[in-house]
Order: sequence, then C-alpha cells, then structure tokens
Amino acid sequence: MRREPSAELDQLATTVIGAAIEVHRVLGPGYLERTYEEALAIEMEIQGIAFSRQHPISLKYKSHPL
Repeated sequence: MRREPSAELDQLATTVIGAAIEVHRVLGPGYLERTYEEALAIEMEIQGIAFSRQHPISLKYKSHPL
C-alpha cells in the first residue's frame, strides 16, 4: 500500500520545485550545471529552505564505487 507524503513534506517539495522553476525562469537554458547549482543555493537561501550542497553519499554502479 502506497502512503501519501505528509502535508509538511508535500509543502517542502512544492517550495523546492518552485525555487528550481524560479532559477530556470530567471537564467533560462544553456548554462553549466554548476551555474544552476549556485543560483539554486541562492534562491533556497532567499526562501529560507535549509539545504546541504554536494552532500557525500556512498553509491555503487555494478559493484563499482562512484
């Protein structure tokens, strides 16, 4: 059985997606990922969204660490 996300999580997702859309609306297409990452960090700070950039994770692809 699939559970719906909490109202809090749903609101956070909506806010983060809105921040990403705002970055795209202002910058438009064609820049490197690093540019969008920097702009999104600024937008998330403006909107008061707590975040961590480039948070390390352990991940493997076909038994090879990435």
